[in-house]
Amino acid sequence: MVVTSSARDYFNRILQDISGMKVLILDSQTVGVVSVVYSQSELLQKGVFLVELVDSISKSSESMSHLKAIYFLRPTSENIQFLGRQLASPRFGEYHLFFSNILKDTQIHILADSDEQEVVQQVQEFYADFVAIDPYHFTFHVPSHYIYMLPAVVDPSTVQRFCDRVVDGLAAVFLALKRRPVIRYQRTSDIAKRIAQEASKLMYQEESGLFDFRRMEVSPLLLVIDRRDDPVTPLLNQWTYQAMVHELIGIEDNKVDLKSIGKFPNDQEEVVLSSEQDPFFKVNMYENFGDIGMNIKRMVDEFQQVSESNQNIQTIEDMAKFVDNYPEYRKMHGNVTKHVTLVTEMSKIVDERKLMSVSQTEQELACNGGQGAAFEAVTNLLNNESVSDLDRLRLVMLYALRYEKDSPVQLMQLFNKLASRSAKYKPGLVQFLLKQAGVDKRMGDLFGNRDLMNIARNMARGLKGVENVYTQHQPLLFQIMESIVKGRLRDVDYPFVGNHYQQGRPQDVIIFIVGGTTYEESRSVALQNANNTGIRFILGGSSVLNSKRFLRDLEEAQRVARSSTTVV
Repeated sequence: MVVTSSARDYFNRILQDISGMKVLILDSQTVGVVSVVYSQSELLQKGVFLVELVDSISKSSESMSHLKAIYFLRPTSENIQFLGRQLASPRFGEYHLFFSNILKDTQIHILADSDEQEVVQQVQEFYADFVAIDPYHFTFHVPSHYIYMLPAVVDPSTVQRFCDRVVDGLAAVFLALKRRPVIRYQRTSDIAKRIAQEASKLMYQEESGLFDFRRMEVSPLLLVIDRRDDPVTPLLNQWTYQAMVHELIGIEDNKVDLKSIGKFPNDQEEVVLSSEQDPFFKVNMYENFGDIGMNIKRMVDEFQQVSESNQNIQTIEDMAKFVDNYPEYRKMHGNVTKHVTLVTEMSKIVDERKLMSVSQTEQELACNGGQGAAFEAVTNLLNNESVSDLDRLRLVMLYALRYEKDSPVQLMQLFNKLASRSAKYKPGLVQFLLKQAGVDKRMGDLFGNRDLMNIARNMARGLKGVENVYTQHQPLLFQIMESIVKGRLRDVDYPFVGNHYQQGRPQDVIIFIVGGTTYEESRSVALQNANNTGIRFILGGSSVLNSKRFLRDLEEAQRVARSSTTVV
């Protein structure tokens, strides 16, 4: 049950079954779906000479009857309209139509009516309506992402679109994996409950025939939870490779845009970070920053040895050998340059923003008690001119989430200090976060100070010491997975939808976070899967967060809440 291979298998089938020269036509969502599982060079090897977006191809009238058009689109009414117009005056010799999710009968009729010249060779549903970032991590990139934080009455149509996109995506994931799950959700989240119920209705009623796969002894589990039960994880600085790149620079569909942080040669402005396409990254994506530096140095040393041997060309045989190995040499050179560049740029950002000091305090706030020392540490960092406005805001938010009930007077002092030091951020945003995800709203034991088992575990960790002060935090997701492995996930906290219950321990579990996942959580899932407990976990979310994205959603939700006449 691996999402990358499910998506890749679909595209292998599409591209292998259609011979000759091809053009691949995608939409703004499916372009990400394809790019994470197929590189441009691989597409070229399969005879794809052109990749276009469906809305831009509509603007051209140039005939290309020598090409076979492969469309891979989401079955939206807008895409069906684009396609209808293109079929009415076809530019390509053949049309092969593939949709990433379930087509409605009315949509099929529109396509049939438009195909007067009978150029359509096939229409198929290939359920890859998700971006498979890593083998056990997928996302949907849902638009208007902030809306999950607001009650449905504020903007019912946007909330409905958000839920529809998530339910469609979840349906595609399970159709691709050929499973029908038992569904549970977080009791305290209205939106998690709504998505769970709508997904259940689709899988067990509206499209029950489509989901009627061979019965398994124990059905897989889909657990729908809410980001706001763990607002700490997306607020923390990260110190493992993949998570750190996303936090400090940003990753979008396994691509890193370096233009945002400086000037680079054209071929280095955008680099690919994919565990499927980059062996060094696959081995090191979950390693901490210190170890990454050492491992990159080793890679540079190996490359220098190869370079020296290439310079020592004396015979025709040496020359032939060099030519044979040149593509591999160039690839190795590109890989070395990419990783050296990323680590160098991140080191600069760490120094500029004093992130070692900031992060140590963040980790203390997230993992350890000691309110007096925490207040002093946060105050000192707020007074430090080198600390950025973004980092000041995150520190106050973490302090507020941890100590909102314990020290209201000191919290007020920090609010005032933040307002005076950081003109961009108003304390109102911290208060909005507490309204969304404060202690009264959260269900899980976020700081390990409610449940006796967690208190004991934290005490033991405190006595033993931690291996790395910067990576001691564990997301709430870790506790949830542990509860599932031990069969202790309480029905009262995570109820089942309908009368579909689990008999025994599931072998496959998909945990979907409404509000977005983090790379720290996907690392947790990968490490849990490596333990071979007999349960395989997959993590999915409505987007992939770093602290900037989480704060942007928070600001947008606050803006909409203020402009709404409905009380939030």
